[in-house]
Amino acid sequence: MDGRTLEAMRTALRGPVIAPQDPEYHQSRKIYNAMIDRRPAAMVRCADAADVMAAVDFIRDNGLEVAVRGGGHSGPGLGLVEDGVTIDLSPMRWARVDPTAKAARVGGGSQLGDLDHAAHGFGLATPSGIMSTTGVGGLTLGGGHGHLTRKYGLTADNLLAADVVLADGSFVTASETENPDLFWGLRGGGGNFGIVTSFSFRLHPVDTVGVGITVWPVDSTREVLRWYRDFLPQAADDLSGFFATLTVPPGPPFPEEIHGHKMCGVVWCWTGDRARLDETLAVVNEPGPPAFHFTAPMPYPALQTMFDELFPTGLQWYWRGHFFDRITDEAIDVHVKYAENLPTDLSMTHLYPVDGAASRVGPDDTAWSYRDAVWSGVIAGIDPDPANAETLKQWCVDYWQELHPHSMGGGYVNFMGVGERQDRVRATYRHHYDRLAGVKRAYDPHNFFHVNQNIEPAEQL
Repeated sequence: MDGRTLEAMRTALRGPVIAPQDPEYHQSRKIYNAMIDRRPAAMVRCADAADVMAAVDFIRDNGLEVAVRGGGHSGPGLGLVEDGVTIDLSPMRWARVDPTAKAARVGGGSQLGDLDHAAHGFGLATPSGIMSTTGVGGLTLGGGHGHLTRKYGLTADNLLAADVVLADGSFVTASETENPDLFWGLRGGGGNFGIVTSFSFRLHPVDTVGVGITVWPVDSTREVLRWYRDFLPQAADDLSGFFATLTVPPGPPFPEEIHGHKMCGVVWCWTGDRARLDETLAVVNEPGPPAFHFTAPMPYPALQTMFDELFPTGLQWYWRGHFFDRITDEAIDVHVKYAENLPTDLSMTHLYPVDGAASRVGPDDTAWSYRDAVWSGVIAGIDPDPANAETLKQWCVDYWQELHPHSMGGGYVNFMGVGERQDRVRATYRHHYDRLAGVKRAYDPHNFFHVNQNIEPAEQL
């Protein structure tokens, strides 16, 4: 970027335009995954939608590449582009709740904690992820699943409308009645179609939930997974629980005698009658006695922040994901093998349930193409030390490749890692890919927004 363009952008925008020579540059380009180290030509911290529109025009007219950063949680670091311009939405963090309509409007740079806090004041929530620091934008556009998915669906299923800046710099609203084809694509199609400056969500009555944490010794993984695969899909939608292999972290609620031990476990969320929490979870003894079992009522935002301190910004991450409609005995063999050989204390695998309410949405109603999936799995190699980056990646890739034959073929777009090929994007969208390519052609025909898990515009007929 030449100096004249830089100064013109600074004049036109309310938010700061940060260049490599500016003292705040290195801090401004930090993202959640410290394994990604890219140096944009400028970081444009947009104050509002008008800033986003002006920035898009400058970047496009000067032939520069653009990346969009919301919460900065993208595993492959898609919020940064080498020598291009990052449009940083982080100043646009706000959430406004209409308790009568049971709806919330959220700024494009908001994090889940912003929405959780604002809605909780009225005893409301919408399904989202499992960490308060995750960006609302990337999570929603990829589909979004978490503790409330079995009860209330995906985050994208609860999207009512979105304000979007398109590649030509124009501003539109997408909803069921306005630009419905764009609205369809935004619900699972990722950041391919434009920059969402605000989201409107449906809210549900969620206040204090029942929380459970159960862990078993790692050598019980086979028995626990066999039990879990049969138990959870037939359980009431009020119960969710994601399976994990992990190294027990030092600190509460875990007792000191199991700190540092490899375990398998389930993190439970119960939205039913809280008096029935312990009765509901009495089944955890069926696969064998747990090493630790904890239950407590908890405000929903407290559950959402439970893992924030364990996984702060600045760790090394490498992850990949799969969808599963079943957990086969052969898949369990793979999980057992890698659970016993976690490469670092923070590395893990999770299986998130995406059945229940999410499975009852029509298969073609949104861009999310795996309504027949029961679990969304992620394998994550994590550590603070950059020297371990290649070890993390190799463990993750080896694990993923051995597990892949037992999957449905595709995976959650937000769990795609660095360097995955275009065929993985097609596998993620399967029968929806061609329709998404048509939406892309209509709203971004020149593929201006391509620093993402990219859907190329369909060719003109």
